[in-house]
Amino acid sequence: MNTPFTGVAHVYGDNIDTDRIIPGKYTKTLDLQSMAAHVLEDLDPEFRSRMSPGDIVMGGNNFGCGSSREQAPLALKTAGVSVVLARYFARIFYRNAINVGLPVLEVPDLLAETGDILAIDLKTGTVHNQTRGTQHSATPMPPVMLEILQSGGLVSYLRDHGTYPSSPHQEVHP
Repeated sequence: MNTPFTGVAHVYGDNIDTDRIIPGKYTKTLDLQSMAAHVLEDLDPEFRSRMSPGDIVMGGNNFGCGSSREQAPLALKTAGVSVVLARYFARIFYRNAINVGLPVLEVPDLLAETGDILAIDLKTGTVHNQTRGTQHSATPMPPVMLEILQSGGLVSYLRDHGTYPSSPHQEVHP
């Protein structure tokens, strides 16, 4: 995982639920590219045509509320979103994002508009809005979560640390 991240912000409001991130009708597949093709389409039909790999999605309060479907952060990650920022995340979305290797940061005071260029350093928790010339501090992320993200997600992290079997028939020894 490369840090810092720099990308164009796509800014949305409060209470963006998982159905708005990826509509339920597209979650009945294991084809992640198929899901990614429909990410945010009910909220912002032009998102997929405007976004480029590495761009940043930003929400207000309670981003990722609603169901506990982990397809929402998976669809964002597969679509090429590098980081999701919000004032506050629904806790299950936050945890699912970390588990699938999608960086998420809570930045309570960040002001940005769609099109602003943001530079984000996960390790220091800083967000620099290059368009506006402002710098903001994110809620610090615990070191173990940074390690999980660095590994590419929870399953990879557990495999890297020898606590997850590489095959279903392999024994795990602590």
